[in-house]
Amino acid sequence: MRAAVTTVNPATGLPAQSQDVLATGKGSELGFRYDNRNGFNMSVAAFELKMDSELVFVGDAGTTEPSDATRRNGVEVAAFWEARNGLVFDLTAAKTDGHFLGRPSGADSITDAHELVAGAGVTLVRNRLTASLRLRYFSDAALTEDESVRKDDSSIVNLGVSYDFNNWELGIDVLNLLDAEDDDIAYFFESRLPGEAAGIEDIHFHPSNPRTVRATLKLKF
Repeated sequence: MRAAVTTVNPATGLPAQSQDVLATGKGSELGFRYDNRNGFNMSVAAFELKMDSELVFVGDAGTTEPSDATRRNGVEVAAFWEARNGLVFDLTAAKTDGHFLGRPSGADSITDAHELVAGAGVTLVRNRLTASLRLRYFSDAALTEDESVRKDDSSIVNLGVSYDFNNWELGIDVLNLLDAEDDDIAYFFESRLPGEAAGIEDIHFHPSNPRTVRATLKLKF
């Protein structure tokens, strides 16, 4: 299925070039799953995904635009283990290699595409008390297609504790428990501040929120 949209060029007021808003994608996956009676299960899958077009971020305009075709392949792992009654460990991770098709080698990396992402946690349930500790990890990523500029990896740890009082529940979350000074997202593009004679290419980023304590109160009815 394909659809096209025509926008207006703000500089001239004339219709801009028509762009497809839906791109064809083809994917394949092969994997296996293991499950036993001791509360442990794991699944592993290898995959490949081809897209006719990839949306890329354009910093100067603050929007996205269609780009060339891409191919991604990699492996995903998910595991769950209930070590004992009320104590649960879980892990999910994906390793991906992605490139633009039809471009020279060494200048075909998909910008801001992380090669490794992972999430892991441990949850403890005791009567009405629930506590969890979770880790979110993003590997470094290329910010330019030749990988000459890269963003750093990031690790965020969150802690949550809640208590169930029959018809209501009180929870306390500590987000970014270790107060990591990482970036949630980053881009590399040219920008110019007021008073500057010319634009400068640099990394533009949004930092992670500092350590934050959040309280929640849920009423069940």
